[in-house]
Amino acid sequence: MMAFYPAANPTHLISCVEGGRSAIGSNADGSTKFNPSVQSIDLASGEVQTLLRGMTSCDGIRTTPWGTILATEETGTGGAYEILDPLSVSNATVLDRGAAGMPAVVTAPDNVVKRIYLPTMAWEGLEVLASGVVIGGDELRPGTANADADGGAMFKFVPATPRMDDSLITDLAQSPLAAGAVFALQVSCVDNTQQVGQGCEIGNAAWLPVNAATARADADAAMATGFYRPEDLHADPLYQGPGVRVCWTNTGNEDAKNYAEVVCGIDSDPLLADATIRSVEVNRFVEGDLDFNSFDNVAFQPGTGNLYVIEDHDNGDVFACLQDGADHDIKSDGCVKMLSVKPSEAEPTGFLFSNDGRTAFVSIQHTNDANMPKVDDYATDDVIMITGFKMKASD
Repeated sequence: MMAFYPAANPTHLISCVEGGRSAIGSNADGSTKFNPSVQSIDLASGEVQTLLRGMTSCDGIRTTPWGTILATEETGTGGAYEILDPLSVSNATVLDRGAAGMPAVVTAPDNVVKRIYLPTMAWEGLEVLASGVVIGGDELRPGTANADADGGAMFKFVPATPRMDDSLITDLAQSPLAAGAVFALQVSCVDNTQQVGQGCEIGNAAWLPVNAATARADADAAMATGFYRPEDLHADPLYQGPGVRVCWTNTGNEDAKNYAEVVCGIDSDPLLADATIRSVEVNRFVEGDLDFNSFDNVAFQPGTGNLYVIEDHDNGDVFACLQDGADHDIKSDGCVKMLSVKPSEAEPTGFLFSNDGRTAFVSIQHTNDANMPKVDDYATDDVIMITGFKMKASD
């Protein structure tokens, strides 16, 4: 996945490299050279630079409202790393990822820190709010731990000191991610108590307290709602109402006829996390079918609010889905296929719109390319820029 940097007038893409932690050679001083994990891509020249190496399965990545990069790992012991002034960072290395809930050892501690108060989980989609609240999902398949284990929960980090202004930070100690508490989402089927379990995946919901280091196990023990591999997640930029509306994909399993879904939740008070207050409304927005399934990434197009949904399988497609219009339901008013990946083994990922909504970037991964070039001694995927998106019918 990718993020623009700086957010308002970007000059670069900051990209996660979703490879496992591995030694790929030696540095000039003889120390171990680890895999690239976070790289910058110059939008003008295409030049690629490695900012951070040594993470495992870097996937979810966002530019924070206070000007840092938050890069996360998609693995069961996944951590979240905050990077200050990322374009000034070069070849920083995670020497030791640290145990769950414990700090990492990093060669550039003034610029890179593991945020131990954020949940340990398989990160992918996440939204970082201006207050410092972070909402994200644990990409966990049901039945992973045992045959009847729940799927991944949705989590919320609430900072101990919420941000009250829109200034950029100059020191990692100023970040709202430095301390806080974590909560897991539990959806209820009734309106006067927390009635949970199978059949209660949509409805009104409350946030249950969990420990950051043991978030996955705590969520399961507390009967937080499990979903089928929650993946990418973004806030709806056109939502008007209290709080925030976030939408995420549940990939499902097309071979089992579970064709995936996009679920949206309205959190009416993001800084509130109280197990007795049902402050979130959760409902399905898009449901898959025989041709449109295995949803992975999503991206809202600025201006139109159309939601682009990206498939997670070979020969993957990208569909554009309308917002819900003036009809009786609360779902998208329809989706159309707008892009298909030609190589049968490849899939699209990391779809991202420019701020004006007229240009998009997408990564094409898993291509069987025997001549795939290496950047920083590491085989690359292709990042494609697509121009000419319309913002209205007259365009």
